[in-house]
Amino acid sequence: MNENAHVQSLRIADCDLAIRHVFIRNLCLEAQIGVYRHEHGRSQPIRINVDLAVEDSMQLEDRLDQVVDYAEITQRIRAIVADGHVKLAETLAERIADTCFLDSRVKGTRVRVEKLNALEDAESAGVEIERRRR
Repeated sequence: MNENAHVQSLRIADCDLAIRHVFIRNLCLEAQIGVYRHEHGRSQPIRINVDLAVEDSMQLEDRLDQVVDYAEITQRIRAIVADGHVKLAETLAERIADTCFLDSRVKGTRVRVEKLNALEDAESAGVEIERRRR
């Protein structure tokens, strides 16, 4: 791995690189998630945030098919969460990142998954990942 790779952050929006920022903020869902016995067989609230670095096009013509549709990404996230129990927030974040890359215009993604009732004295606990198209 490149020595500087761990310090280079994903360029979410960049005019010079023709990258547009598409995002989903604070998507709150009920999910079957967790490794502990008390987390099995029941749902708990989670919050998901997604940032996408998307290939920019200056010729949009005001048409939905020319952009990455955040509503479609949200539907895919809902389907992943509804698919059944996941042990780790990390696993859920990876699945969400993978579904974002189904659109070839997505060059990178940052996904945060938070369990809202994981810790008694904290608002949330979870994971944030960043992935680039290979």
